[in-house]
Amino acid sequence: MRFLLATLLTATLSFIAGLYLPWWSIALVAFLVALLIKQTIGWAYLAAFTAIFILWGGLASLIHVRNQGILSRKVAQIFPLNGNAFYLILVTAMIGALVAGFAAMSGSSLRPADEKLLK
Repeated sequence: MRFLLATLLTATLSFIAGLYLPWWSIALVAFLVALLIKQTIGWAYLAAFTAIFILWGGLASLIHVRNQGILSRKVAQIFPLNGNAFYLILVTAMIGALVAGFAAMSGSSLRPADEKLLK
C-alpha cells in the first residue's frame, strides 16, 4: 500500500513541480516523499524509479506523437542512437528514473532506524 502511495505521490507531485521548476525538481520531490512515507531503502528507490520512469516516458512519448516524431528523430541522430526515437524515449525515462531513485534512497536513509530514538 505504501509503495503504491509513494509511487502515485511522487509522479503527481513531480508532474506539478515540473510545470514551474527545473527538471531536477523530481529529485527534491522523490527525496521528500521517501522521507515522509516510511519504506525500506529498496522499496523507496523502486517507487520513485517506477513513478518517474512512467511519467517521463509517457511525457516523452506524448511529445513524440504530437509532432509526428520529427523532433525525436532529429535529437536521436545527435546521440549514438542511429536516429531511433524509441531509444531516445527510453534513455530519457531511464535518466529521470535513476535521478529520482537515488534521491529517494537518500531520503529513505535519513529516517531513523528505530522510532524509539526520537522519544
